[in-house]
Amino acid sequence: MNYAYWLATIPGIGVRKINRLLEKAKTAEELYSMEEKQLREFGVLEERDLRSMLESKKGDMRKGWEELKKKGIRFLSMEEGDYPKRLKHIADAPYALYIKGRLPSEKKKTVALVGARRCSEYGYATAKQMGKEIAAAGGVVISGMAKGVDTGGHQGALLGGGETIAVLGCGVDVCYPAQNRNLYEEIEQRGCIISEYPPGTQPLPGFFPARNRILAGLCDSLVVVEAKKRSGSLITADFALEQGKDIYAVPGRIYDALSAGCNSLIRQGAGMITEVEEFMQELSFDKVGEEKKGKNKQLLLEKEEDLVYSCVDLRPKCMEELLQKTGLSMPGLSDALAKLMQKELIMETFKNSYIRRI
Repeated sequence: MNYAYWLATIPGIGVRKINRLLEKAKTAEELYSMEEKQLREFGVLEERDLRSMLESKKGDMRKGWEELKKKGIRFLSMEEGDYPKRLKHIADAPYALYIKGRLPSEKKKTVALVGARRCSEYGYATAKQMGKEIAAAGGVVISGMAKGVDTGGHQGALLGGGETIAVLGCGVDVCYPAQNRNLYEEIEQRGCIISEYPPGTQPLPGFFPARNRILAGLCDSLVVVEAKKRSGSLITADFALEQGKDIYAVPGRIYDALSAGCNSLIRQGAGMITEVEEFMQELSFDKVGEEKKGKNKQLLLEKEEDLVYSCVDLRPKCMEELLQKTGLSMPGLSDALAKLMQKELIMETFKNSYIRRI
């Protein structure tokens, strides 16, 4: 019998009580063997918890365990050696994880990319580009598989040929949101999907703030791409701050509601990301710059196109700024921009403002 699975699935007994119980008894097996009197003396369990624990011992755990195997879900408790080391010492560390796919090597750098579900085209493109660069450099991208920024980060990581981890606020066998089914299946093949909630658990609003502590715990650095003043991404940033992680934010326009959370984080001391390449170098992902140079050589752009392309990045650049940077005439700039858009190398995000395509 898997005693850790028994402990993790006792109805009504959550992570905090499990962790307190394990301060008294060192293993789930030891807890299982204890009599009611001993359990009561710990002073951890309320009467209903005690009844639930004693009742659970009468059940047959094999059925649930077999169901996990059939669904290809791995159960991993804190008592096992390959439980993620980054998670072990965070506050209210999950006692157990349910996993689909394969956990990346602990030696790899991990970066969490989080942000608004209803993000702008710029926010989505930025997350996608950063995810791609991190993965191509051998890092692991972590996010929550939500719409918007999360989706962009995961997709970028897969485009970069690397690994990505999706931390869910529901069971690992529940694809949420449903429209991310293809992404869900790709992540399972090329990385892993993680949850502390048992299979079949449906996504409820209260599960996501708790999920965010795991997302923050698994990363070395956290990047907030776009976020409003009151945002789940800022809750994740708070967890990361408590855990001593490096926090970065992508700045935005002062009148843009989606930038308010990021600009606030920067005011409070978060690192400011103005160039993806600089950020990658700061995290010692050195090979990205070399790969990018090699790629740019293969584009075979005309002189004016190459000049304009080198001035466009993931922060929208307006015509006036590009005229200043390139020194081209208005007709020359317009012609180069039109050619770059035709080649699908750049896109117009709003009137006369341009960013690079991934």
